[in-house]
Amino acid sequence: MSETAKGETSPTLPAGLPADQHRSHEKNVLKLAVGAIGVVFGDIGTSPLYAMRDTFAGHHPLPLDQLHVFGIISLMFWSMIVIVMIKYVTIIMRADNRGEGGSLALIALIQGAMRKDKRVTKFVVLMGVFATALFYGDSMITPAVSVLGAIEGLAVYSPGMKDFVVPLVMGIIVGLFFIQSRGTARVAKLFGPVMLVYFGTIAVLGFASIIRMPDVLWSLSPHYAVSMFIADPLRGFLAMGAAVLAVTGAEALYADMGHFGRPPIRVSWMTLVLPALTLNYLGQAALLLRNPAALESPFYYLAPDWFQWPLLIIASMAAVIASQAVISGAFSVTQQAIQLGFVPRMTIKHTSLHAGQIFIPLVNWALMTAVLLLVVVFQRSSNLTAAYGIAVTGAMMIDNFLLGVVLLKLWHWKWWQAAPLLLVFFLLDAAYLGANLTKIPDGGWVPLVMGLVIFTLLTTWNRGRALMKENMAVESIPIGVFAKSAHNSAARVPGTAVFMASANAGVPSALLHNIKHNKVLHERVVILTVIIEDVPFVDAGHRSYVEQFGDSFFKVTLHFGFLEETDVPRALKTIEMCGAPFDMMQTSFFLSRQTLLSADKPGMALWREKLFAWMLRNAASAMEFFRLPTNRVVELGSQLKI
Repeated sequence: MSETAKGETSPTLPAGLPADQHRSHEKNVLKLAVGAIGVVFGDIGTSPLYAMRDTFAGHHPLPLDQLHVFGIISLMFWSMIVIVMIKYVTIIMRADNRGEGGSLALIALIQGAMRKDKRVTKFVVLMGVFATALFYGDSMITPAVSVLGAIEGLAVYSPGMKDFVVPLVMGIIVGLFFIQSRGTARVAKLFGPVMLVYFGTIAVLGFASIIRMPDVLWSLSPHYAVSMFIADPLRGFLAMGAAVLAVTGAEALYADMGHFGRPPIRVSWMTLVLPALTLNYLGQAALLLRNPAALESPFYYLAPDWFQWPLLIIASMAAVIASQAVISGAFSVTQQAIQLGFVPRMTIKHTSLHAGQIFIPLVNWALMTAVLLLVVVFQRSSNLTAAYGIAVTGAMMIDNFLLGVVLLKLWHWKWWQAAPLLLVFFLLDAAYLGANLTKIPDGGWVPLVMGLVIFTLLTTWNRGRALMKENMAVESIPIGVFAKSAHNSAARVPGTAVFMASANAGVPSALLHNIKHNKVLHERVVILTVIIEDVPFVDAGHRSYVEQFGDSFFKVTLHFGFLEETDVPRALKTIEMCGAPFDMMQTSFFLSRQTLLSADKPGMALWREKLFAWMLRNAASAMEFFRLPTNRVVELGSQLKI
């Protein structure tokens, strides 16, 4: 199979291109690589703030001796190689949906390729939805643990300021969430350069410490990790619950692929991020073996006295950037989930001309509340890392299942080719997940509860919508039959009436209610259905499909990708096969608003029906979601049993 077929997002340049075009391509990749450093690697980049400290002073501390220090460094380094570089950068990132990554994009990709295999697609959907639910948990924990881990440097350098850490963290978090509505396009330009400075700084600090104890370089050999597990298997296994913090954020590489493409992310990881992280962890290990008292914060004690406060500022900026990347990711995932039918419609505001710059008020304020609660309840980053690990390892384990489906069903690998690779990933991720499950009483329950609640909401909405469509389809009248019968039964009035229909067949209830109560039809009647495809973007040439039923009755279907803005008026203005051009001042949009009634039908449990009804009542109106002109919309209510 070719590289492109496997999901390579950026085409390679032909060998015959002139040298200046090759240089232009390289410059573009380099520019995107700097941007990727700011957005993609913020989460994994801030792990040195707390990963080594929590491994030796966390919930299951290890002795500070050469066996365990070398063993943990070896484990962290080879975890970054196997999980981040091989699993995500080399393999999973090839499974893109027209350049877009992430669990939901992968669900859409597999569904589109395997529509006939219902069992596999149902399994994939459930796995992907739960991974998405864990991502939301990660979005709540990352800002709390990253900013706490950075600002705790205040207490390290100035113990008298310990009581100011939590209030300062809360102030930073509130400010971070309040600027979201203004957009972050201008600030985002600084993300790459700031993270370049950060990674350069931690690399230099680590290198300076390694020079004082060069023997620590031997710890990169995998046999030290094996030796630790042989000599101290129980504590070695439990320590994996903290060691996994070195690879937190690996799943972000795949989720953010659409913004930068695979080559820039690969370049950033190989040339800067991996070397900087490795040098810093080695430097912390050398410091701890020289001075065990530095365990209070080995990251900050790497800095000489004159550089302590600059390091605090640089690390705090990196933590804020890591938080911003996760918040923006939560907005993007929510937009995908809305389009794919897992989340109710929400108000989405675009903060710049760039398609990815969006702001979702409900998600923003809900995340802010959750993050502040986590900071207040847990107080220290070391208390939060127990919760952090389960969210990350759970998502990584689910990615293994999705990867298995991709290898066997989409890429058609032989089972004996895929099995060894999947076995390595499953064993490593299962060990990390198992170690983190031991920390459930210490805070690991937080992401599990969050994930379960969000998973219930997502699946309830998806199932409720499916039941609504089924019941509405049963009661619907074919459009052709209605058009012939309605021609002589109602007066025609000037203008265009657009009736929004969720189903792709049948007459919408709003049209039936309008002719029943008002006994009029407009000169042109358009039944409009919006379909969100299993691809990120739809070509302009495939945007609309028009059917004519005579007597100025039209059926229009608009197609949007799951990352596109569903601007219905703009799309209608491009249609030339529906009579005269659409004039929004002469067009009325009729919407159906259903009120759900509980019924004894076999569909969902009663409590889920009530939950779905509550979500339906609180969903954003179709007028906002489809960008309809506010003074041209008429809503007609109806009742429906599911």
